[in-house]
Amino acid sequence: MAELEAVAPFLDLISFLSSLLQKVAAANDLTPNLHHTQKISAFHGLTRPSISIHCYLQRIFKYANCSPSCFIVAFIYLDRFSQSQPSSPINSLNVHRLLITSVMVAAKFMDDMYYNNAYYAKVGGICRAEMNLLEVDFLFGLKFQLNVTPNAFHSYCSFLHKEMWFHSPPHWDRPLTLHEEESTNCLSIFGV
Repeated sequence: MAELEAVAPFLDLISFLSSLLQKVAAANDLTPNLHHTQKISAFHGLTRPSISIHCYLQRIFKYANCSPSCFIVAFIYLDRFSQSQPSSPINSLNVHRLLITSVMVAAKFMDDMYYNNAYYAKVGGICRAEMNLLEVDFLFGLKFQLNVTPNAFHSYCSFLHKEMWFHSPPHWDRPLTLHEEESTNCLSIFGV
């Protein structure tokens, strides 16, 4: 029972992150000027995946077995990637591949033990060769800047906690503290 209670805040975090990414993807899908300047990348699918962002992120959470801080770091990586690749904004055609890749890269960077690319590919519903390509593309998109300072980590946690509390006050009466880590004003794609 205590184990379920410990997981509950992270399930709320997963729900909130998926909702936030859904809003970003939907907004970018509707931006008319974006379609003309948008670069097609390795992350783009031909069609929207049938699985929702929420179910996909829950699947990653269930099977990746990475530390909860990896999801915050993956969120930071997505923000950095979007800033460094403005011609490839998050949308419904690329969000799933960006998610699995960002979580995998975060797990490899943050955790002592993690699964190999073939496992993440299976979790993400793609082949190993594509997962390998996405990882390389993502790392170059981040310019290999994987370190997240404690101040930046803390800023993102504070932002997420504030937003989660604002959108659902009854569930969040304490700060989100996974690790006391990172501060930067890199919350651009998420409305900060």
